[in-house]
Amino acid sequence: MALWGGRFSQAADAKFKQFNDSLRFDYRLAKQDIVGSIAWSKALQKVDVLTVEEQQQLEAALNELKQSVIENPEQILAADSEDIHSWVEGQLIQKVGDLGKKLHTGRSRNDQVATDLKLWCKERAQELVVLLDKLQQKLVELGRVHQDTVLPGYTHLQRAQPVTFSHWCLAYVEMFERDYSRLKDCLHRLDTCPLGSGALAGTGYPMERTELAHSLGFRRATRNSLDSVSDRDHVIELMSTASLSMVHLSRMAEDLIFYNSGESGFLEMSDQVTSGSSLMPQKKNPDAMELIRGKAGRVYGSLSGMMMTLKALPLAYNKDMQEDKEGLFDALDTWGDCLEMAEMALTDLKVNEERTKEAAQGGYANATELADYLVAKGIPFREAHHIVGAAVVGAIAKGVPLEDLSVAEFKEFSDVIEDDVYPVLTLEATLAARQAQGGVSPTQIEFALSAAEKRLGERDTSGVYARAARLTDLDEIERIVNYWSNAGENLPRSRPELVSAVGEFAVTEINGKVTGCASLYVYDTGLAEVRSLGVDEEHQDQGQGEALVEFLIKKAEKMAIQRLFVLTRAPEFFMKLGFSPTSKAMLPEKVLKDCDDCFRQHSCDEVALELLFNSRAVK
Repeated sequence: MALWGGRFSQAADAKFKQFNDSLRFDYRLAKQDIVGSIAWSKALQKVDVLTVEEQQQLEAALNELKQSVIENPEQILAADSEDIHSWVEGQLIQKVGDLGKKLHTGRSRNDQVATDLKLWCKERAQELVVLLDKLQQKLVELGRVHQDTVLPGYTHLQRAQPVTFSHWCLAYVEMFERDYSRLKDCLHRLDTCPLGSGALAGTGYPMERTELAHSLGFRRATRNSLDSVSDRDHVIELMSTASLSMVHLSRMAEDLIFYNSGESGFLEMSDQVTSGSSLMPQKKNPDAMELIRGKAGRVYGSLSGMMMTLKALPLAYNKDMQEDKEGLFDALDTWGDCLEMAEMALTDLKVNEERTKEAAQGGYANATELADYLVAKGIPFREAHHIVGAAVVGAIAKGVPLEDLSVAEFKEFSDVIEDDVYPVLTLEATLAARQAQGGVSPTQIEFALSAAEKRLGERDTSGVYARAARLTDLDEIERIVNYWSNAGENLPRSRPELVSAVGEFAVTEINGKVTGCASLYVYDTGLAEVRSLGVDEEHQDQGQGEALVEFLIKKAEKMAIQRLFVLTRAPEFFMKLGFSPTSKAMLPEKVLKDCDDCFRQHSCDEVALELLFNSRAVK
């Protein structure tokens, strides 16, 4: 089904159609296109283009289509549609007839595809946030295990100074930390909704675009319709972040390839991420790392191609911009695969600690310590540097390490060298001397590992966030409250009560749909209660309950509330968030307000818990 055609008297040539159509790759936006269409149907109903009944019929059909797509996304590829937008509209018309033709009122494929792509980017970027976090977690775990494993450090691929394997792990933790930060920043910037911008000049209907943006889970609407339909900065930013992260992955892969080689023999990679030779049975090739190194160029190429596509492109939308998807999809898929493979490669990694220590002791890695020793004896560093260089030449000529030279041999290079030089030249002393922040001394390694563990432990990578409820959330709040009330888990609350109490509520949402709610009720005495906590059954175990309670805790703190309580059948959940058991007798306000009217008052199985703010560390 084509979304255009009245202007044309001839059908498009088959070759042009194949050249022009994008369904073969933009079918990946099916779920986002349907979610956006549901939101648009609600906006059309609010400006009286659709009746309530028509909107409900469209939403039901679209939800049915979404479920079908989730179960079998490949079905789309069998169609002859031009793109995912025409496929969705065609399917909708098959389900509801001519009513489906009303959905595109006031909307253009330009703002439609821009919205779909941003929704997809938000979802995929959040998945990549999790993968980056997992890789960092694995590096910190490995660093903790090998905290005392000595490793030669290199410059110019020559042994320079000894470090530890833990220090090496922490170096990549820092690189991926910057990638994580860039990705989170990108997520924040792309979190704006283009829907309602029309083809380029805005929609001709009085849509409340901020409300529309919020309904889709965006933090705000875009500000300029011309920019909205032509903006692909988020595509560039995501591909740029992926490219730089692939630099880091490629560097780590190269290190592991070298450490795994027979020439160094520092470690052995797991059989799960290596392969053999078809000819040479002794070979164990680090193919996973070599592929990461190779795929980096593929991601860079996607970024370069997109930059060239956008260069000098006039406003607003041009068909050139259809080229944004294939490269983006491939780049982010490749980055995700490489992050997963890197984490897998670090699992079951066997480090040959004897070999790494032997290598660290060789190559005169303690030469800098000898220079520092001479400086401490009053010799200027430049002169000390020259003396040590000569001493290294002498040791090489004798075929021994520096620490094996006798005092008499040392004195051939400087008279100030005495017996006290030998403790300075040990491997342990060399490491311990690097005590400045970021160094390789045992105290600094312990500090860095503990700090990384704490930082990663405090992260929230769920992508779930809670926000204050709005009047537009009332239908969903009422639905969730009634569901759990009917299940006997919460007290019932009438519609008028919810309307007057909407300011007490917080909600969570997924893909623009409210999926959880909770309220903070404040009694006359200043005591506060967490009430009406509920999350859709299909969205359990995703961190939404925790996000809601934490939101209400912070709200209570800002209100200077000293004591917060909850009655619950899941005390363990609240205890993880800092609540402690208390007696219901300590809650007279609750007893007077609700318990006397509760049908379970004589057989109540709820546990009372409280949170005292002066005993809780504020995050």
